Amino acid sequence: MIGLSGRVALVTGASRGIGRAIAVRLAGQGASVVAAARGDNAQRTVDEILSAGGAAEFIAMDVTEAGAADAAVKAMVERHGRIDILVNNAGIARDQLMLRMKRDDWEAVLATNLTAAFALTQAALKPMIKQRSGRLISISSVVGQGGNAGQANYAASKAGLIGFTKSVALEVASRGITANVVAPGLIDTDMTRAIADDTRAEWASKVPLRRLGQPDDVAWAVCFLASDEASYITGQVVAVNGGMYM
Repeated sequence: MIGLSGRVALVTGASRGIGRAIAVRLAGQGASVVAAARGDNAQRTVDEILSAGGAAEFIAMDVTEAGAADAAVKAMVERHGRIDILVNNAGIARDQLMLRMKRDDWEAVLATNLTAAFALTQAALKPMIKQRSGRLISISSVVGQGGNAGQANYAASKAGLIGFTKSVALEVASRGITANVVAPGLIDTDMTRAIADDTRAEWASKVPLRRLGQPDDVAWAVCFLASDEASYITGQVVAVNGGMYM
């Protein structure tokens, strides 16, 4: 068991899929989890954690709103006295071939997937530096490593997270703070279930392990990076993709 007792974690995009799994698994390892999503969408995640005996609360948050990151972190510190783990998971996709992609779709994806991670990381670093400890974990994608036709905006945002995280890791390592990326491949979520069955099967056939991953596969990688066992790991990309990209 990974010991996260006494740690306080903020997970964005925690209402479903990978974000929900991360929140549930962090809580299962003893962390107090603040599950963030728009409106009350993360309440179901919190209810699941509480019913299993864990500690959790939800916060209504649109990660693209100016000031939302500072407000969320300030509220956490006021309530819990600290923030130990930040998981930048919130993300959207608006796929289109480059020649047809609208500027609004480019900007919306970058705002949610990359700029929000910048704002949240900056807000979380202030208390983490005072604590001289912290774990910054961002959820990228295999698409950010290898690209994908029709996803130039999504790939740019997820590749940006990798460069961003490596730079932050260099800046804050001396303060006892680590920054890492988890890059999932094809994961069985609502997003991938919306893809036509034949396309999903074709993609899965290209994965050496011959299956789609599960949200828990990603969640356990996050739990490890959040733990003391990963204290000597920073600036790294942990690929959870079944061998799809090596």
